[in-house]
Amino acid sequence: MHASQMAEDYPSVTKDSEASAAARLLAEHRLPGIVVTDADRVPQAVLPASQVVRFLVPGYVQDDPALAGVLSESMADRVAEALRGKTVGDLLPESKPKTVLPVARADDTVIEVAALMARCRCPLIAVVDGTRMIGVITASRLLQVALAAM
Repeated sequence: MHASQMAEDYPSVTKDSEASAAARLLAEHRLPGIVVTDADRVPQAVLPASQVVRFLVPGYVQDDPALAGVLSESMADRVAEALRGKTVGDLLPESKPKTVLPVARADDTVIEVAALMARCRCPLIAVVDGTRMIGVITASRLLQVALAAM
């Protein structure tokens, strides 16, 4: 089976999209992450849901997790306000020079997609035909296909 056959329709955002809108997409659809594309649907990055959660936690709490236990509930209720006025680009982690963009070609095999997902440690892979995204393969979809062959 090829990547194009495993790929599913999947929402995407651009770097200029509102961060709160992207967070709502992640939450409402229980997505492990979301593909960030340019205006022509060419994948630029993957924004894992865990990165959005990390953005919500103040840096001083990340540095000392014990502080999370002493914050008031009213402070915790306002944690999502950190997204106000931010874009998806603001949430993306700084790319390292050797970071591999999790993108598979439409004719890649199951094992090629699995190897890419493992190497990137990413919960989803964008599938492109040429440069344009045609769909996404999530880790759960890849497992479904792999286990069906057993």
